[in-house]
Amino acid sequence: MTPRSRVALQLGAAAIAAFVVAEGAVWLLRPRGEALEPLAVAVGEYFEPDQVERAEAFRDGQRALGLGGIALSGAALLALSLGRPRLAQRGLEALGRRPVLGGAAAGAALTVAVAVIQLPLSLVAHERAVDYGLSTQDLASWFADEGKGVAIAAVLTAAGAAILLALIRRLPRAWWAITAGGVVLYAVVSQALAPVLLAPLFNDFDRLPPGAERDAVVELAQEADVEIGEIYEVDASRRSNSLNAYVTGLGPTKRVVVYDNLLAGVDREALRSVLAHELAHAKNTDIWRGIAFVAIVAPLGMFLVKIGGSALARRGGAEPGSPASLPAYGLAIGAVSLVIGVAGSQLSRDVEASADAFALRLTDDPKALIELQRNLAERNLSDPDPPAWSQFLFGTHPTTLERIGAAKAYESESGRSGSRD
Repeated sequence: MTPRSRVALQLGAAAIAAFVVAEGAVWLLRPRGEALEPLAVAVGEYFEPDQVERAEAFRDGQRALGLGGIALSGAALLALSLGRPRLAQRGLEALGRRPVLGGAAAGAALTVAVAVIQLPLSLVAHERAVDYGLSTQDLASWFADEGKGVAIAAVLTAAGAAILLALIRRLPRAWWAITAGGVVLYAVVSQALAPVLLAPLFNDFDRLPPGAERDAVVELAQEADVEIGEIYEVDASRRSNSLNAYVTGLGPTKRVVVYDNLLAGVDREALRSVLAHELAHAKNTDIWRGIAFVAIVAPLGMFLVKIGGSALARRGGAEPGSPASLPAYGLAIGAVSLVIGVAGSQLSRDVEASADAFALRLTDDPKALIELQRNLAERNLSDPDPPAWSQFLFGTHPTTLERIGAAKAYESESGRSGSRD
């Protein structure tokens, strides 16, 4: 067997094993016996044809732009991995005189380069969101946010690249296992610190003042016996007309965050439905569920990165552990993340369906959830019934029709009314 055939065999076996482990993690971590089996509902029963057409047109275009961005960045990393263009390859090789520090510089440079390559498509996606009325952000503010995001990513990538190259050079056989542990540690630390260190760089967060909205959160939390931490309102309206709320943070940074758009744009019953859904995530410790998924899939994922990244680097003439090998490892990490992300999305859909069921049982108000989903779809320009392939690959929530179908199932189960007036 040739060395290339041996690598291909190892890569194939590891890929199959990673898929099996990822699906096993989904089975192990999915909520048990909580979700409702959605009843079949027709899109025309809840949405006007022009609304559906408009949402489909917007989402189809955004989806194409997103896939185009992935393809462009992947092609750029592949070209760099194979030593093209030669000028860039010489620059990466020059950084090899001080491999670890050079790796940090190369990691930051690659982050900026990928962002620049994707910028035209990102700009078109932003302008489409403005044209469709979803985004309220002007270009200057958008470029400022993009710049901050790239700067943060460059710093984090620089640190990660330096650590990666140091481990590859000192532990050429075992670095993937140690790096897998680092991935899990990063997941924990980022979840704990992002709400207090990163999120405030982009938005203003204020504690929700005493009043009807705060009372609704506290009342529901008491009914559900959930410890929620602090409750914050975020000024999302400065960028978007979309409606949302979420749970974030760990330990002392744990919090419920509600968009100001949501507080101003829905009635009390719909607000209770949203909040009950988010309280389900807190009660079920779903953030830790996600971290557990990362812990299960990271070892085999990083083993795949080792095999594929090292083979690609050598094919391009770079020695593993040198700055010139970083594009190959970056491409391998991206590819593995996309594949494992399919299983992660499947787990996320199960978790979100469970949270919907929790909210229905807590509020006993299927009509509120149905009206909320109609409102969310309209304001967020969501496709009520997206293409099956897109939902399978990237969908992190059940479709709008599935969520309405779950409310109808609860209505049938409990005898409550969830029909439209």
